[in-house]
Amino acid sequence: MQSETVVSPNYSAIHYAGFWMRFWAYLLDLVVIASINGIVVYPLFHFMDLPLEKNHMFAPLSIATAATFYLYFIVMTKIFNQTIGKMVFGLKVIDVNDKPLTWSTVLFRELIGKFISKTILFIGFLVVAFSTKKQGIHDMIADTTVIHERTC
Repeated sequence: MQSETVVSPNYSAIHYAGFWMRFWAYLLDLVVIASINGIVVYPLFHFMDLPLEKNHMFAPLSIATAATFYLYFIVMTKIFNQTIGKMVFGLKVIDVNDKPLTWSTVLFRELIGKFISKTILFIGFLVVAFSTKKQGIHDMIADTTVIHERTC
């Protein structure tokens, strides 16, 4: 499906980012998060002589890597409106009502919305390919969407 372009008061034109652009940005973000875990979290656990096993979801290392994952998306989205993956691919998260992203919007999108999207077999992310504004369920819940930055 072709991404549509619309005019917005805060942007000259909005070109919504489709599924594949968002997918590649997300994969790059996973590489960044794995690097952060490898450079910071694992050595810290090793230095503090904490167990490095992830044999269940409540293992200390599992909790720490999950915290890294969610903190990365929350902080980057709130401060820059984009993660490193989105920066590389020229994408940006915006509020559909042309308001600045608030902490509550970002927390809702990144924590609750993505949790819901993941728990229904990732179908929540596939919705991006078919929705008018290229929104995943987490975007619809938080009233956000992802656009190509060059149109801002």
